[in-house]
Amino acid sequence: MTTQLPPSLPPQFRDWFTTRGWDLHPHQAEMLARAHDPSLLLVAPTGGGKTLAGFLPSLLELAGGDHSGLHTLYISPLKALASDIRRNLETPVAEMGLPIRIEDRTGDTSYTRKRRQRADPPHILLTTPESLALLTSYEDAPRIFAGLQRVVVDEIHALAESKRGDQLMLALARLDSLCPGLRRVGLSATVEDPPALARFMARAPQPCHVLMADPGPAPDIAMLSTAAPPPWSGGGGIHAMEEVLEQVRKHRITLIFHNTRAQAEIFFHHLWMANSEGLPIGIHHGSLDRVQRERVEKAMVQGRLRAVVCTGSLDLGIDWGDVDLVIQVGAPKNVKRLVQRIGRANHRYNAPSKALLVPANRFEVVECLAALEAARDNDLDGDPRGPGPLDVLCQQILITACAGPFDADALFDEFRRAGPYAALTRDRFEACLDYVATGGYALRAYDQWQRLKQRPDGQWQLRDPRASQLIRMNIGTIQDSDMLKVRLKRGGGKPLGEVEEGFAASLTAGDTFLIGGRIVRYEGLRDLVVEVSRDAGRKPKVAVFSGTKFATSTQLSQRILRLFQQDSWPGLPAHTAEWLTLQRQVSRLPEPGRLLLESFPHDGRHHLVAYGFAGRNAMQTLGLLLTKRMEEQGLAPLGFVATDYATLIWGLEDVQDPEPLFDPEALRDGLDGWLAGNAVMKRTFRSAATVAGLMNRNTPQARKTGRQATFSSDILYDTLLKYDPDHLLMQITRDEAMRGLVDFARIEDLTRRIAGRIDHVRLDRVSPLAAPLFLEVGRVPVVGEGRDRLEAAESDRLMRAAGLL
Repeated sequence: MTTQLPPSLPPQFRDWFTTRGWDLHPHQAEMLARAHDPSLLLVAPTGGGKTLAGFLPSLLELAGGDHSGLHTLYISPLKALASDIRRNLETPVAEMGLPIRIEDRTGDTSYTRKRRQRADPPHILLTTPESLALLTSYEDAPRIFAGLQRVVVDEIHALAESKRGDQLMLALARLDSLCPGLRRVGLSATVEDPPALARFMARAPQPCHVLMADPGPAPDIAMLSTAAPPPWSGGGGIHAMEEVLEQVRKHRITLIFHNTRAQAEIFFHHLWMANSEGLPIGIHHGSLDRVQRERVEKAMVQGRLRAVVCTGSLDLGIDWGDVDLVIQVGAPKNVKRLVQRIGRANHRYNAPSKALLVPANRFEVVECLAALEAARDNDLDGDPRGPGPLDVLCQQILITACAGPFDADALFDEFRRAGPYAALTRDRFEACLDYVATGGYALRAYDQWQRLKQRPDGQWQLRDPRASQLIRMNIGTIQDSDMLKVRLKRGGGKPLGEVEEGFAASLTAGDTFLIGGRIVRYEGLRDLVVEVSRDAGRKPKVAVFSGTKFATSTQLSQRILRLFQQDSWPGLPAHTAEWLTLQRQVSRLPEPGRLLLESFPHDGRHHLVAYGFAGRNAMQTLGLLLTKRMEEQGLAPLGFVATDYATLIWGLEDVQDPEPLFDPEALRDGLDGWLAGNAVMKRTFRSAATVAGLMNRNTPQARKTGRQATFSSDILYDTLLKYDPDHLLMQITRDEAMRGLVDFARIEDLTRRIAGRIDHVRLDRVSPLAAPLFLEVGRVPVVGEGRDRLEAAESDRLMRAAGLL
């Protein structure tokens, strides 16, 4: 549905629209009518013209040529998206002859161009949260942003899910102080809770108005039928290779999404080996060299590729050419992510997106069916946002100090205008200010952390102005994994991408691995660069690429549990429906609001399975806590393995009454004791300390390696744990670990939901639902009495065999 062009539209704009046969969609017309609202959030489907809706008011206001300096700031989560939007904007500006200069500014922008942009800003600047934070840190920020009228934040849902969004909202609060009357516009296609996102981007306490566009036609999504059933565990979609190739043949451009970079590499390798016709197929993910990624992007736009195997690097709103099919390999784990990826196909408002799901294993068949039903119902998932993290707040204090002296009262008020920090208390603010100024109680004796001082007039400033260089070099909340560059040893040292430092350390000369679809042979490590040569082998190792480790969302898990309650499953393939039917006959299926436990002997060990459906991180943590409690009770656990839906524990003793193991208070006490000296806490501390400015990954001399940074952060963590356990960064670390890596909040949610309703089924053998757990990799051994007893028994057996006992 469209609406007529408004009469107020200038002739050159009306002619441009008419030449293309375009009218405005209702949401675009409403955005234009509300162009002077202080804060707007537009939720419109992919291909619905969000970019035009966001920029049309700016183009109209700039068309007269009487505005000098920066008028509109566009913020994108991706550098590539900023560049893509700039190219798209330049077309109407050039064709209408508008006197508008448009430029982008990202980490790829040259130093010379950045300096010129500060001295002579363009009318429209497209950038990222990190580059904006850096711009606000300069002393001349008031001059750079003089005249700024509008800020457009694209894909705001993606930013709101991480600390990058918190940093951006603090930067916008800074811009509000510099540019009173500044208008904000947020654009998004996938929002599970629009009012919550509006509160996030609002200029607190003012509300942000939400515009909901017509969602357009429902997506055309289904599971891909395959001749071979998916494996019981793992798999990576290899069983569906021929069917995927057949879909590639039938479509113009197919995007084949994976949840991890390593899975993408494996699938691409197998796809290329099966590609006997030589169809042009590329690979794209964040660990590949930028030149290679840009080459693939260009080939997609030009229509020279038939398929691209990719990860989240192609999730967001860039129009990658004539994509007409999306294939998601592996369960999407999150309905919102699935909808976002589906939107890459048929990137037009009036055309349904087409997508196929390929479950990687038998259980993922069930998860994919639940995700398909949720996507069709537009039932998006997402956990409520907590308050803005304090390590980001500490960094913002340092950024503000770089720009010049500041008043603490004014800065506190400024921070509270940022949506994530609207409820910030003065005590928490003062704790952050004290930490930034002195390092906190245990560190205030060290000069390197004495960073601020208070002037006689009460204002705060940097103790040493030269510190601003180091602060600016470390702005940002994105935490690098410990990555090393990979280059060919010969032929000019061509860059291929990056692998994790830990993976590189595991390699010996001659080992092979996959990167960018190539099999390469490890030659050695020189100057923190992994040197490789090409290898013609067919069975490489796989690089342990970093990247997000997705856990099945709470909402999707609940859908799976509800699906289990059906009498039959006509939407499932016969092999999976028969599996669930057999589980119901032999044991029972998990239910919402209850916890199913199964006990059975197998291979001379006693086993206990808890079907918690709380996500992989939470189920992993549950395994650690349960085996710790079992050890305390003399139940001799030997190890466990966890998936998104269950934890399997094995040991030497039968657990007769497992219910006390799940007592919420006991689990909480066990977690507190386990976390104190755990590597999870140290890793979390390192991240928080880097964001909060306690540690610097980048220095004017050289960048620290991951091992150097880990070593220094471990020393700091141990020092604070011993002498100042209530230090601000220790509080931040505990909060982050509970919410993130160990996901204890989902365990607490599980115990609240079941409220003691536990079904313990004792069996004489492995249940159908538990069987795939025995095939999972990543088993965690438990060191304790049970393993000591096992080793002693094995020792006795060997001694008897030798005739010594």
